Amino acid sequence: MYKLKLRRQEDSLPEQTSPDDLVFPLSEDFSVAAWLTSADQTCLLHRQTDNLRFADNTNDLPVIKVDAGQKYQVIEGFGFSLTGGSAMLISRLPDADRSALLRELFLPDGDGIGVSFLRLSIGASDLSERCFSYDDRPDGQSDFELAHFDIEAGDVEVIPLLREILVINPEIKIIATAWSAPTWMKTNQGLVGGKLRPDCYAVYAAYLVRYLQAMREKGIIIHSITPQNEPLNQKNEPSMIMEASEQAEFIKNHLGPALWEAGLADVELFCWDHNCDVKEYPLAVFADADARRYLSGSAWHLYGGDISALSEVHQLYPEMKLYFTEQWVGSDGQFGGDLMWHVKNVLIGSTRNWSRVVLEWNLASDPFCCPHTPGGEARCVGALTIGEELARNVAYYVIAHAAKFVRPGSVRIYSDEQNFSPNVAFLTPEGCIVLIALNGGAESLSFAIRFRGKNAVATLPPSAVATYVWRAA
Repeated sequence: MYKLKLRRQEDSLPEQTSPDDLVFPLSEDFSVAAWLTSADQTCLLHRQTDNLRFADNTNDLPVIKVDAGQKYQVIEGFGFSLTGGSAMLISRLPDADRSALLRELFLPDGDGIGVSFLRLSIGASDLSERCFSYDDRPDGQSDFELAHFDIEAGDVEVIPLLREILVINPEIKIIATAWSAPTWMKTNQGLVGGKLRPDCYAVYAAYLVRYLQAMREKGIIIHSITPQNEPLNQKNEPSMIMEASEQAEFIKNHLGPALWEAGLADVELFCWDHNCDVKEYPLAVFADADARRYLSGSAWHLYGGDISALSEVHQLYPEMKLYFTEQWVGSDGQFGGDLMWHVKNVLIGSTRNWSRVVLEWNLASDPFCCPHTPGGEARCVGALTIGEELARNVAYYVIAHAAKFVRPGSVRIYSDEQNFSPNVAFLTPEGCIVLIALNGGAESLSFAIRFRGKNAVATLPPSAVATYVWRAA
C-alpha cells in the first residue's frame, strides 16, 4: 500500500502561510527569513528559527552586496519535465495522496514549493514506457493528410494529470519538445537517429500545429515549443538529428509560417534545446534573419560546455530569450555532491547568465529509475521517487529553493559575484528580495548581506544552500 511520506518538520510553516507572510516590514532594524538545505540532509528546505537582522553594524566579514536598482531579466518560472513516466506514476497514487502531492508541488504556500513551469514531450520521450508518435503508421505507409493523428496515442496519463494541475495553478506555463518525428517522416524510417525527410518538412510542421490545437481542445495551452530535443544526439530512443541549417530552414519556411497561419503566433518558438558546448548552433539559426523573425529565443542543457555560453549568446542577441530546459540527476550520484553542482551551475549559474526559466529533468521515477524506453536513459533519478513510499530527491530541493519564493514576474537584480559564495538575487512582484547563496566548502561560512548600506550577518554550514527573503520596501 502506498504511503505518502510528509516532509513537514515540527517548526515548519503553518499550512495557511503564503509567500507574502514570509517576510517582515522594512524598518530601522529589519529582518530576513532563511531556509536551508544541507548536503548531509539534516536540513531540507528547513525554515531557520532565528531571523537575521539588518543593522548599521560594520565587520570584517566577506560581503554579498544586493542592489535592487540594477535589474536584469524577468523570471518566467522554475520546474521540471512532466514525462510520460512521471505522469503515470503520479496518476496511480490514491486520490487523496495525489491531490496532496499536486498541491505541494504547484502551490507556494504552506509546505508547497510552487512549481511554475513544466516541460512536456511531443510524442514519446526516452522516459516514456514505450516509443510512439501521434501518427504512427505500419511500415511502408505514410499519412501526409494526418488523418490518423491521435493525441491520446501514448502517455495517456499526461493530459488528465495536467488538467488536475491546471485546476490548482491555472497560470502554470508549459513548454513542449519533440524527441522525434513519426518514423515515416524520417530518412531512416526508425526511432533512433535519422533526419527529417525534406519532403516531410511541411507535414511535420502541420503535425506540430495539430498537437498544439489538440492540446487546446483539451483545455491545455502550450506556451512555447522547441522543434527538436537535443538535435545533435543520435543515440537516444527516440531521437532525430537536425543540423542548424536544417532547423533554420524548417523554422523559416515551414513551422514559423504554419503557426501564424493557424492563429498560433502566440506560441513562442525556441531553437536548439541542447548543450552549452555548441553555442555555434543557435547562433547560426539566429544569424538567419528569416528564421529569427519567428523565434523567441534558445533553450539549453548542461551535459557539455559551460553555463557562461548563455551570456555569450545574450551579448550577441539580447532580444532573444534564454531558457534552461533540462538537467538530469544520475543514479550514481550522491545527494550532497549533486546539490552543490546543480545549485551552483543550474540554478545560480543559468539565472546569472540570463536564463528566464530553470527546469530540472524528470519529475518522478520509480525506485529502479523506470519507466524508460528500451534504448532510453536508464539511470535518471526523479525529483520524486514513487514506490511504497514517496521520497523527495535532490532536484526537488534545488528547484524548491527558487520556485517557492521567486514567483513568475520576478526580476533578477544585482548581487556581487563572489568566489566564496556563488549567489543570485531577485526582486519579486510583491516587493521582496530573494537571495540564494551557496557554501560549497568544508567549513562553515560567515558573511554579511549588504542592502541599502545595512548589513545582516549570515552563517552557512558547510556544503549548504540557503534562500534569504526580506521585504525591500
